[in-house]
Amino acid sequence: MKIFIAGATGRVGEELIKNLAAKGHDIYAGARRDQDIEATDSIKPVHLDLHGTVDEIADTLADAEAVYFVAGSRGKDLLQTDLYGAVKLMQAVEQKGIKRYIHLSSLFALQPDKWSEALTEYNIAKFFSDNWLIDKTKLDYTILQPGTLKEIPGSGKITTDITEKSENAIENVAAVLAALLNQDNTIKKVILMGDGDTPIEEAVKKI
Repeated sequence: MKIFIAGATGRVGEELIKNLAAKGHDIYAGARRDQDIEATDSIKPVHLDLHGTVDEIADTLADAEAVYFVAGSRGKDLLQTDLYGAVKLMQAVEQKGIKRYIHLSSLFALQPDKWSEALTEYNIAKFFSDNWLIDKTKLDYTILQPGTLKEIPGSGKITTDITEKSENAIENVAAVLAALLNQDNTIKKVILMGDGDTPIEEAVKKI
């Protein structure tokens, strides 16, 4: 499958590319710093500016059959990138007639009563982008909401039974994102996750 990844130079994006390329997919690796991406037979760097217009973003999608949003400004550009950039990408995806859309969000983004004060502005951006995806599009979306991202080795095991804060190895988050692609049972679902005891493929199939 031909897959477009928005946020290809981020921590999750880099791991996601490895996962999808290993599964035999062709990747359009979209990023503002596309010069930092190494091109291979299966990975094509693409310049993506989420400050651009919907039409400009649509042009970068080429002939992609599925799109991932894993971009993030690390708190530096929440409105333009994490919120409006995400919405414009959704609009561009629909404009191109692409249906499958997988969106990386934040744990409890749709439950303001569970937000931590330190991440309030980030969660506001995710709250509105998640709601736009659910209410304003007809995409075959999946929203993944992991907790705190950790640069630790992934165990390959997770839980989706989340009621409190969770920690997530970045490798596990990327592996889950990759596993969601062809799982129709995850379409139109919001999935909370944390590191746990269930193998990723098994956990995803049970959603």
